[in-house]
Amino acid sequence: MACLSAVVFQGRPPSISSNLNPNPKHAGSDSVSLDVSIPDSERKPRKFSSKLNRWNRARTLRSGSKVDRTINNESNSTTGPIVNMNLPDNSTVERDVSSINGDHETDFTAAKSIYIVSDGTGWTAEHAVNAALGQFDYCLVDRGCPVNTHLFSGIEETETLMEIIKQAAIEGAMVMYTLADPSMAEAAMRACKLWSISSLDILGPITDAISSHLGANPSGLSRGVTNSSLNEDYFKRIEAIEFTIKHDDGALPENLEKADIVLVGVSRTGKTPLSTYLAQKGYKVSNVPIVNGVDLPKTLFEVDSRKVFGLMINPVVLQGIREARAKSLGLGSGFEIKYSELRSVREELELAKRIFAENPSWPVIEVTERAIEETAAVVLRLYDERQSNRAMPRISKCY
Repeated sequence: MACLSAVVFQGRPPSISSNLNPNPKHAGSDSVSLDVSIPDSERKPRKFSSKLNRWNRARTLRSGSKVDRTINNESNSTTGPIVNMNLPDNSTVERDVSSINGDHETDFTAAKSIYIVSDGTGWTAEHAVNAALGQFDYCLVDRGCPVNTHLFSGIEETETLMEIIKQAAIEGAMVMYTLADPSMAEAAMRACKLWSISSLDILGPITDAISSHLGANPSGLSRGVTNSSLNEDYFKRIEAIEFTIKHDDGALPENLEKADIVLVGVSRTGKTPLSTYLAQKGYKVSNVPIVNGVDLPKTLFEVDSRKVFGLMINPVVLQGIREARAKSLGLGSGFEIKYSELRSVREELELAKRIFAENPSWPVIEVTERAIEETAAVVLRLYDERQSNRAMPRISKCY
């Protein structure tokens, strides 16, 4: 997040210069200048004064403060409620650029930025962008194509939206947005097109497709945390989180019947983080540990087997996790040997396999090298199939 980006545009986009003082001054003191006559061959990576760094500008925008970049409206303007702009000559552009180059300069070519803009929490857009960036891990890890992502959530005013998009133009950032209000989405699209900013409407195409399929118009309301979102589903999630915290690691086994999902597995198979993740989706989750020499609660075998899921992991991987856990807790060498010694680990996993074999109706999920989100997706798919009594074709009972 702290890396800085250069202003790099493709083709012949307009040059944009602006005074980026986060403290508003008199209206009209700053302007956004557009010029399309500068040849590509003459373009050089811009350098900005270290005092006008990108981080401060982004932080100012996130806080909701107005960055003073008032646009003078004369004869040239865009149609619609987007922005109005002056088109200065080349000398004005050169003067504006030179005015922001001081004696102490910082090269902004280290990384490219992606601005994520949402009128709600930004969860949908952020996860979509992160999922896409996952396809470039090979490039991001070795810094071959470093990227910074910046989330701007709760953007409900067109004026604030324009400030963010203008800042993206100055930095050469890409803009990804989920804006439920059609007029806001249209404003973002037109502004990005005007300033030659690479952009993508994540929510719009999906909403349009569903609207066409249902034959109904979307409400255009944000799904953020507003009074309208404090509904039954919201309080159900809160209740599920509270239940899951109270029933972690085998606590209150007499309440297993009240749980929506019961996870069973040896220590360090990810039962607690998986339970918490599922709880945030509104499911009451209990997890029961399998420990050598400790009997499982009788209530585990009395509950509806459709809600019980076993977790299995590779013994070598589990040993490494337990060794790291023991060291982080500063446990004694005797406990560490018993807890993380490979033979003990294998014994516990063999015990778990016998328990799962004795209860063939419990699906067993392999969690080795699986992210919590991936394991949760398998659990919820199987849970939905079992609760609705519709099973999808599968090869085995181990997932």
